[in-house]
Amino acid sequence: MMIKFVTLLLVISPMVLSRPNFRDLIPNGYHVPNPCRIPSTWNPVGHYNPEHYTNLKNPFGVDFRANGFKWNATICRKDSDGDGMTNGEELGDSNCSWHSGQKSSNPIGHPGICEPVGSSVCHNQHFRCDLLENSPGLQGHQ
Repeated sequence: MMIKFVTLLLVISPMVLSRPNFRDLIPNGYHVPNPCRIPSTWNPVGHYNPEHYTNLKNPFGVDFRANGFKWNATICRKDSDGDGMTNGEELGDSNCSWHSGQKSSNPIGHPGICEPVGSSVCHNQHFRCDLLENSPGLQGHQ
């Protein structure tokens, strides 16, 4: 039993530990604005909680995974959250020319959270800032 547990930990640990590195794979990955708490940043960009890596992925997280965790013109030109701005525009790469290690313009939005949250544009989004405080489903799932 103990061997199975240790084996499981060895298999899962690299996946859990590598998640923060995904921010290195997108423009301004460490500076994505938090639309629920300004000024502040949203650390796990592809997740619904700004502080924790959750099982629930936001639309950008789903699209980024489907794109092989690669930043390219396909994911850059997509509007994952449906707010009328491309992922590239929101992350400061409006020309879709960013490559890892390069500087880009400042980010102006979050690619996985429709903004402004609660607006008529975002009425189909099932995300609200107050859900972060009130829903255990969005808190701390690692």
